[in-house]
Amino acid sequence: MNSLVKQTLAGLRVLIALTILLGVLYPLGVWVVSRIPGLEANAEGSIVTVDGKAVGSDLIGIDPVAGHPNGDPNHDPWFHTRPSADADGDGSPDVLGPADPSISGASNKGAFNSDLIATIKERKEIIAKREGVPESRVPPDAVTASGSGLDPDISVAYAELQAPRVARVNGLSEAAVRELVEENTVGRDLGVLGDPGVDVLTLNLAVQAAKR
Repeated sequence: MNSLVKQTLAGLRVLIALTILLGVLYPLGVWVVSRIPGLEANAEGSIVTVDGKAVGSDLIGIDPVAGHPNGDPNHDPWFHTRPSADADGDGSPDVLGPADPSISGASNKGAFNSDLIATIKERKEIIAKREGVPESRVPPDAVTASGSGLDPDISVAYAELQAPRVARVNGLSEAAVRELVEENTVGRDLGVLGDPGVDVLTLNLAVQAAKR
């Protein structure tokens, strides 16, 4: 009986200690670290605000809806993100998106999947028509989804492909729009990892601000 009581008390002490350590002190420590200047914005989701109003996140790519009610590319004022993985040939009415930000993940379709191949071909045709260029000029990231399906960045090549249309529709010079692309281009991680990318959300906001 004494042995049972001792074991019970020992287990209770361990439970209380771990509850305080992992249920109180650890979460509190994480919260304190998240309040350090320079980390707070990241901890809160890297929210982008305009005039005090949240307009999106640096971490989530949401493709903007075309400015024309019929989706006429001649009236489309936006830079567009990579397509969403949830539109990879699964019956989506638009193979380019816009993405559903509540769904994040890859399509899990291999490079030789017939549905994916057909979807990529359709995307290439749509983008080439939208930008008024041969299909050979459409870069790979314009027609393939990222691992998360909600990549906030596009390649510099895809941004430059869209620049003439965005400039024309928004009444800006192409040189001015290309300068905005350059200003919103981020370099390689640690200077060597990956390729430079362009943040679509901040670029679109910069374009809209330039029109004012």
